[in-house]
Amino acid sequence: MSIKQYLKSQVPVLFLHLLGMLALALFLTADGSPAHSILFISFVWLMTLLLCLTAFCLKRKKYLDRLLALTRQLDERYLIPEVMAFPQRADDQVFYQILKMAEKSMLEKTGQIQRERKEYKEYIEQWIHEVKTPITAINLLCENNRSSFTRELSAELEKIERFTQQALYYARSEHPEKDYCIRKISLQDTVHAAISDNKYLLRRHHAVITVSETVHTVYTDEKWVRFILNQLISNAVKYRAGQPVLHFDTAESENQVCLTVTDYGIGISPGDLPRIFEKGFTGQNGRAIQNSTGIGLYLCKRLCEKLGIGLDACSNNGRTSVTLSFHVSDFITGIQA
Repeated sequence: MSIKQYLKSQVPVLFLHLLGMLALALFLTADGSPAHSILFISFVWLMTLLLCLTAFCLKRKKYLDRLLALTRQLDERYLIPEVMAFPQRADDQVFYQILKMAEKSMLEKTGQIQRERKEYKEYIEQWIHEVKTPITAINLLCENNRSSFTRELSAELEKIERFTQQALYYARSEHPEKDYCIRKISLQDTVHAAISDNKYLLRRHHAVITVSETVHTVYTDEKWVRFILNQLISNAVKYRAGQPVLHFDTAESENQVCLTVTDYGIGISPGDLPRIFEKGFTGQNGRAIQNSTGIGLYLCKRLCEKLGIGLDACSNNGRTSVTLSFHVSDFITGIQA
């Protein structure tokens, strides 16, 4: 609030004082008072009025600026009545009561939404766990009755299981710390496990896969990393140009171990590359594929951020590389040494 704005809001007060000064001047003139006395009284009145208004304005501005600064520091700004002092002015007390009522209503609404989200999340997780039972049973039936039909059925079941896993991890991605277990894992074993998870999909499309031999180990959650690799493998097959070709390579640089997944498919256009990790973004190539949702890479990015894993992608002439960067902890290395 500026002094100009405050004075503008006080126009009725100024107008009433000017009328009072005019009435007093007319009265003193009719009473025979000298002109210089009338001017002096009017000048003193006007100066006193302006000084009072300026002092009130500065005090008011200081109070409001402090209140605004306090509000900006809050993450949940509707909680401002809880941290602000009870006002002294009568009109401020009315606004304070309005803020308290708005805060109460907001807390009740927020609590209701949180309860609904929690119930919905619990239902989704329960449903996914329940639906895994018939999926596993059908997989066992297919394994025990090998034929061309059951192989096709297993490939479709693999796809269903991947979608259910995606839904489960999406539901848990908000608070992954409640589910993950950090331990020492072998990157090579994790890569082979992810390939095994997608064996029917890869076999169905005659994928060519090469894995560089590595002895690198990292500290992370194997289940979550396998999910991320499953998404990358699925995308490599989905956005293929003919026969899918994938290469897994591991390298160490400074204080990081990098796992790179490279595929030779249709690639990613340069204009789409900066946005591929955004939720729901499918890009130019995704629009050409009807079952593209733009959720897979978004989930990968979100989970990597929660796990402290770097995630980068580059694409050139159909060659797309996605790199997972695992930080090597000096503390853990020191303990091992």
